[in-house]
Amino acid sequence: MTDGLWARLVVTRPAFALDIALEAAPGEVVALLGPNGAGKTTALRALAGLTPLSDGQITLDGLPLHAQAAEERPIGMVFQDYLLFPHLTALDNVAFGPRCHGASKAEARRTAAALLERVGLADRAAAKPRQLSGGQAQRVALARALAVHPRLLLLDEPLAALDAHTRLEVRSQLRRHLADFDGATVLVTHDPLDAMVLADRLIVIENGAIVQQGGPAEVARQPRTDYVARLVGLNLYQGLADGHRVKVGDLLLSTTEHLQGPVFVAFPPAAVALYRTRPDGSPRNLWHATIEGIERHGDNVRVHLDGPITAFADITPAAVADLDLTPGQRIWASVKATETHAYPA
Repeated sequence: MTDGLWARLVVTRPAFALDIALEAAPGEVVALLGPNGAGKTTALRALAGLTPLSDGQITLDGLPLHAQAAEERPIGMVFQDYLLFPHLTALDNVAFGPRCHGASKAEARRTAAALLERVGLADRAAAKPRQLSGGQAQRVALARALAVHPRLLLLDEPLAALDAHTRLEVRSQLRRHLADFDGATVLVTHDPLDAMVLADRLIVIENGAIVQQGGPAEVARQPRTDYVARLVGLNLYQGLADGHRVKVGDLLLSTTEHLQGPVFVAFPPAAVALYRTRPDGSPRNLWHATIEGIERHGDNVRVHLDGPITAFADITPAAVADLDLTPGQRIWASVKATETHAYPA
């Protein structure tokens, strides 16, 4: 790829090794997703030049970036806690980058004013960071990152510091601003909703390596690790398929797809039905399980099941009361074959 970002990032430390390849086209938003300690922020800092590479290279718009110092790279970065200069106004925070790149004070302030207007904060130009709300500070940080006309925008958990209500509003605004940015964007997050809403493509990192990548819908539909399955809210298993039947441990599951050989099998917790006694008829996928735990999950109740497979079942509070469910209780669980999907492992 000539334009945009291409990188192989290798960072080796005594107790950790990151080794990933990633690319992002101009105008594309790529999200790095993964559990704490997976290597997401290390990758972002390596792209920014804040963490040295042990090996690999970084190319941006066809030019090598890895040999350049951090301050020389055409990169804008939004840090998790924004790192606005507390003694400067919003306008001067945004003007700081252009001034460092040689713009006159008047020119830098014109650029800053235009960007503050673009992010809807023209009326807060004279405010110091302590006078800004969390959402306003995030937008000032974004404007500051864009002020240097970067070809690569790096966002490190840009919504993590916001409360739930503000996060909803700012996420929507950020999506619009990223759509207007013609450079490549790499976003680090552990929040699946941020990734699904903001990114064109997801790269999932675990233990310093890429375990899955693809469009948000593809990753959500076909998770390939337990972490991704939990992230998108699916029960996930590996088994051996023979037509519409998949053997998972000692359990034989009927699936929608007709496949052969090693496969993943997934179904949503909401598709799991629970019964105190063995149900009449012959549900395709039925097993005896023990209730390991019961907890609130949004508006529903999540029941943790152990048996031939471990599974989550999401049911209503009324169903919990009707079934008189308690931890340690034996129960029957079933999932329709039409809700049980298989795909090659």
